[in-house]
Amino acid sequence: MTIYEALAEPMRRRILDLLRERPRLVGELVDLLGVSQPLVSKHLRVLREVELVRVRQDAQRHWYELRLEPLMEIDDWLASYRRLWESNFERLDDLLNKLQDEENQHDESHSDR
Repeated sequence: MTIYEALAEPMRRRILDLLRERPRLVGELVDLLGVSQPLVSKHLRVLREVELVRVRQDAQRHWYELRLEPLMEIDDWLASYRRLWESNFERLDDLLNKLQDEENQHDESHSDR
């Protein structure tokens, strides 16, 4: 499974959102998500396999924490698309300003009569 396939699942994204706040135990994730422990464990296994989370063992407890490196790679990849969106929004803004100016000129020419 790829990192993108892992992120396509809403429950895994919810887990990542919770881990973004701080490392958590499986039981805590179960309580916060309101789903079964086996289901949370299944999603955590997938997130570990694609290296989005890591496990830190503390005695009998397993703390799950977010790994930022893979997310930074995704952000780098998305940066080129972000620039494309920004360029499109700038062109749209220019067009809307032009139309607004034309409408204002039209209104002014009709109010002079």
